[in-house]
Parts: sequence; C-alpha cells; structure tokens
Amino acid sequence: MKKLSVLFAAVMMFAAVGVAKAQKVATLDVAGILNLMPEKKKADEQLLALSNAKRAEIEKQMKSAQELYAKYAEEAPKQTQQVNEQRNAELQKLQQNIAQMEQAAQKDLGEKTDAAYAPIEKKFNDAVSKVATANGWELIFDANNAGLIYKNGADATAAVKKELGL
Repeated sequence: MKKLSVLFAAVMMFAAVGVAKAQKVATLDVAGILNLMPEKKKADEQLLALSNAKRAEIEKQMKSAQELYAKYAEEAPKQTQQVNEQRNAELQKLQQNIAQMEQAAQKDLGEKTDAAYAPIEKKFNDAVSKVATANGWELIFDANNAGLIYKNGADATAAVKKELGL
C-alpha cells in the first residue's frame, strides 16, 4: 500500500511539473501578413506579368499551328500522299515544340517564383523568430490552417506586422 501511494505521489509530481512547464502558444495570420508585404505584392505582379507573357507566346504559336493545320487540311485532297505525310509530320513536330514550350515555361516560372519568394520567406521567418523569442512563445500556429481546432493562445499577427513595419 505504501508503494502504491509513493508511486501515485511520483506520478502526480511529474504531472504537476508537466503542467507548470506548459508551452506558450500563439497563432499567426500568415497569409494576411504576406499579402501586406510590399515585396510580395511586387513579386506577385512580376510573376503574373511573366506568366502572361509566356501564355501569350504559347497561344500565338498555337494559333499559328491551327491556321497551318486548317490550310493543310483544305489542301490535302489536292496533294500527293507523300506531301500530306510530310505536312502531317511537320504539324506533329510543331505540336511537340508547343508542348516543350509549355513545359519550359512552367519550369521557368517555377524557378522564378522560388527565386522571388526566397528573400520574402527569409524576412518573414526572421521576423517571426524575433517576435516569438521576444514574447516567449514556443509554438506559433498558422491561424488559417484548417488543422487548428482550438485557438485560445495569444495572436502574434500584430507583433510580426510591427516587426516588418507593416
């Protein structure tokens, strides 16, 4: 019986220490802060312009290919089989070129996106780290994350905005 009470006391002591050392938690509106950062707005505009330029270039090539296809389809009955096969091969090569252009555009846009957002992400993460350390927060959750079920901690959004000068 005495061993059981000692064991119970030890368990209660560990539970009390665990509660006393509870982690300080805060939430943060990540998307809201990022959308306020002028660097992100500028990067978004540049990436949108690049995306639109690439799309226009690809659409121009597609329109040209469609016009060529319509011309070849109209002339096909009047041409020899050898000419029609050459034209068909030409159209297939053109279609492959357009597909390669699309892939290259996606790759280029992905690389430019990574390069544009890297310094923004670093600045944001540095500000979050500084604010968390200053306020003693051990964990900060994204307030927009659907996985967050209960929110009763402090909100770090204002402090991070202040650190970023927003």
